[in-house]
Amino acid sequence: MIKSVQSAGGAKGSNGAATIESVADILDRELKTVIKDWLFLVERQPDLTCIPLSFDERTGHLPKLLHDVIARLKLDVGVVAPISAAAGHHGDLRYRQGYTVAMVVEESRLLQVTVFTTLHKNTKNLEFSTLLPNVVTIADEVDAQLKQQMLRFMAADAAKVANGK
Repeated sequence: MIKSVQSAGGAKGSNGAATIESVADILDRELKTVIKDWLFLVERQPDLTCIPLSFDERTGHLPKLLHDVIARLKLDVGVVAPISAAAGHHGDLRYRQGYTVAMVVEESRLLQVTVFTTLHKNTKNLEFSTLLPNVVTIADEVDAQLKQQMLRFMAADAAKVANGK
């Protein structure tokens, strides 16, 4: 069901009214903007940019992680979310790139800030009745992804130590 309200900004329906969207729909529509805004924040963190990476090396994981967040938002209440394979791969990647645990945690924090800022920018389009439960779901999913990243990161580190390297 699509809802419309008269509004001066945001996504518009065919009658010029703002379209009320779910959090998942807004994040899907704003995916490229979320990535661009996240990179903007990351590039202002010397402790993250001390490792020089190309745009693709720094952001290539984000579409998959964000699609996992969006998929989680679309799950019915009570359905157990699958573990994000993309998060595990990202943990491996960041380990190989020379990141520290603190750096991965900071990237994850900045992702949450960026997602919530994006929702704030789309306030006129938000379906408010589901906003708070969706914010909880987003935080839970991003934290679950961070856990997966750290498990793989620590496993890679343990394998390196075990191999004497």
